[in-house]
Amino acid sequence: MASRVALVTGGSRGIGRAIAERLAADGHRVAVNFHTRGDAADEVVAGIRARGGEAIAVGGDVGDGGAVTAMFAVVEEALGPVEILVNNAGITADGLLLRMKPEAWEAVIRTNLDSVYHCTRAALRGMLKARWGRVVNVASVAGIVGNPGQANYAAAKAGVIGFTRSVAKEVGSRGITVNAVAPGFVETDMTDALGDGVRVAVLPSIAIGRFGTPPEIASAVGYLASDDAAYVTGQVLVVDGGLSF
Repeated sequence: MASRVALVTGGSRGIGRAIAERLAADGHRVAVNFHTRGDAADEVVAGIRARGGEAIAVGGDVGDGGAVTAMFAVVEEALGPVEILVNNAGITADGLLLRMKPEAWEAVIRTNLDSVYHCTRAALRGMLKARWGRVVNVASVAGIVGNPGQANYAAAKAGVIGFTRSVAKEVGSRGITVNAVAPGFVETDMTDALGDGVRVAVLPSIAIGRFGTPPEIASAVGYLASDDAAYVTGQVLVVDGGLSF
């Protein structure tokens, strides 16, 4: 596969870091987006460069349209137009709905869903001109089956899935595919915060009997970003170890 310019939002840690490293290993030039963890993004970039890859760290609040426009300009100047976009940035602010404050709802929707709109819209301009592009959105099984205490998160991820399918129909004829990956429970800082009680309760529901790893999610993203997936669009690839079926 030809070397492409890839942008991974929220690429400084966890699943985003693994995706950035996977795309770099596949030969792509990678922009690692961060919001607050510039040090972590620099570490990812240093690791990619040490392995012979090309990468930059680029800061920006992807929930802000103006910041996204500025970020894309930086990436284009340094690496070229974005050809592979991975919308991975996400946060949680869990709580039962009756106790969920408006700011917790708004923050999760802004980071997890609004960012997908801003970044995809910015990337499509160049992709349409080139008549080639890959957009891979990181959703969640919570957006498919729901999860108590995560009405905001599940709503955002369900929105990502609907967005994915709609945009795929809009741009498919121009050589652009738009797909989503829906992870289940993955070993990250986010799931570490769940505690042992939740882990013990969840594990029996996972057919494979364990949480996933970030590289396993990155492998799915790598496939959807590749030429091998040229005839795959509007799909949601569930990577959850058998949790949701």
